[in-house]
Amino acid sequence: MAIERWRPFRDLWSIQDEINRIFEDFFGRVPERRLAETPGEIAQWTPDLDLAETDNEYIVKADLPGLKQDQIKISLRDNLLTVKGERKSEKEEKGKNYHRIERSFGAFARTITLPGKVQGDKVKASYKDGVLEITLPKSEESKSKEISIEVK
Repeated sequence: MAIERWRPFRDLWSIQDEINRIFEDFFGRVPERRLAETPGEIAQWTPDLDLAETDNEYIVKADLPGLKQDQIKISLRDNLLTVKGERKSEKEEKGKNYHRIERSFGAFARTITLPGKVQGDKVKASYKDGVLEITLPKSEESKSKEISIEVK
């Protein structure tokens, strides 16, 4: 049996994730944007993502339209997965009067707590058509096991 280091605040991350999920279920997802502080400054954006689970792995999909593969950075520390990147803003063209500017640009970072431990050396990522897919194989201790219990 492996000894697991005690992390007193680990459960707080799961509680925060659960509270966020409850609010998102009730109100819908609220973009985590920072307002531009000065005219001409671009507000940050936060890409949407999904976290799914199978018997053997966790799968994260993130919508990252307009990014190139080399603009995406992924890191894993313990069971915290972080996706970072930056979508560069387009230059405003002279002679155009913009009536709406709704697309967001700038740097982003999303960190999610995975529900269990993963095999960090076997994580794979692919990026196609603006969607990043990260496959994280579960560690043996995170896989659910069925145990037969004899009734006496």
